[in-house]
Amino acid sequence: MVEYIVIEDAEGLASACDALADGTGPVAVDVERASGFRYSQRAYLIQVFRRGAGVFLFDPSTIEDFSPLQAAIGDEEWVFHAASQDLPSLRERGLEPPRIFDTELGARLLGHERVGLGAVVEETLGITLAKAHSAADWSTRPLPASWLEYAGLDVEHLVDVRDALAAELAEQDKTEFARQEFQAVLERQPKPPREDPWRRLSGLHAVRGRRSLAVARALWQAREDYARDQDIAPGRLVPDRALVAAVIADPQSKQALAGIKEFTGRASRTQLDRWWNAIVEGRQSGELPPDRVPSDTLPPPRAWVDRNPDADRRLKAARPAVEERAGELGMPTENLLTPEMLRRVAWNPPADITAETVGAALAEQGARPWQIEQTAQVIADSFVASINEPDDAADPAS
Repeated sequence: MVEYIVIEDAEGLASACDALADGTGPVAVDVERASGFRYSQRAYLIQVFRRGAGVFLFDPSTIEDFSPLQAAIGDEEWVFHAASQDLPSLRERGLEPPRIFDTELGARLLGHERVGLGAVVEETLGITLAKAHSAADWSTRPLPASWLEYAGLDVEHLVDVRDALAAELAEQDKTEFARQEFQAVLERQPKPPREDPWRRLSGLHAVRGRRSLAVARALWQAREDYARDQDIAPGRLVPDRALVAAVIADPQSKQALAGIKEFTGRASRTQLDRWWNAIVEGRQSGELPPDRVPSDTLPPPRAWVDRNPDADRRLKAARPAVEERAGELGMPTENLLTPEMLRRVAWNPPADITAETVGAALAEQGARPWQIEQTAQVIADSFVASINEPDDAADPAS
């Protein structure tokens, strides 16, 4: 087993950056977080590989300033596997790639059946990676040697995979598709915070009444505040189902709350005062949440035949046509065009249906130029054809 050393100080960082700056070609980058264990999504290990330099593992919990690393590799292409997962935590440490190559996304565009890192490495290079620690708590210190080997292997072969996929993309005339997709990932803005994030509580649909919803909101906020303060994933303190069980049980005292067997979790009893105070706060709140909030979510397609028959016909006509085009291109339909984009254009199409107007509508939904080029005419033709098709209520869209 290769011995990997974690770089923990500015001196080690400087030495590694000198080596990386002297290396050649693209730079493979990966991040290990502690999702499911910690509240934050910060990086707990950053792995970097470059030909001629080797693999370097950096500990962001002890290195304050990563500007030397940015200076060493900031002009190069960075290679990721599933870049959208790693970019936010890298940016949090001041690390920003100028351009990227995403091996997972590249594999999807090429129609690979399996796109996990291990599968793509095995398919392109014939090398089998052990993927035993992908769900580990990477905030653990010291990190076990076997974990470090896993982390190092995540980047050691990534540039070779990049080259193999780049050649395959060129063979299939998909290099420009990939370039646009990679740039879109790089430029994608984070989603704005949800207005009522507490409504994502699993099982909330079973809670009835605005007062009970206010209690659920207060419990969620109390858990969120404590989780943030302790840097522990909220569900590890008290699971969603336990909070909802407490709301539904409607305990009349702190002791009654403690007696609810479904109210579980490592902090369910040690922080009992916190949860009881939240219940009291929710019951006394003067701002009761509405039972439902406005949403721009479309109705489920199975309801379209009754709610919007014309849209139902358009979707039924266009969906198989887009699927056929994706098959011709040898890629999953969702990578050619997401189902949500197609549904929104089918629900609210341009008044004058042409390839140009459909393309403009797709662009408003965030479709890339290559996607529009490949689908706009297909969708426009399908929409026009659907006008003369009879209703088929027995076959709802999906």
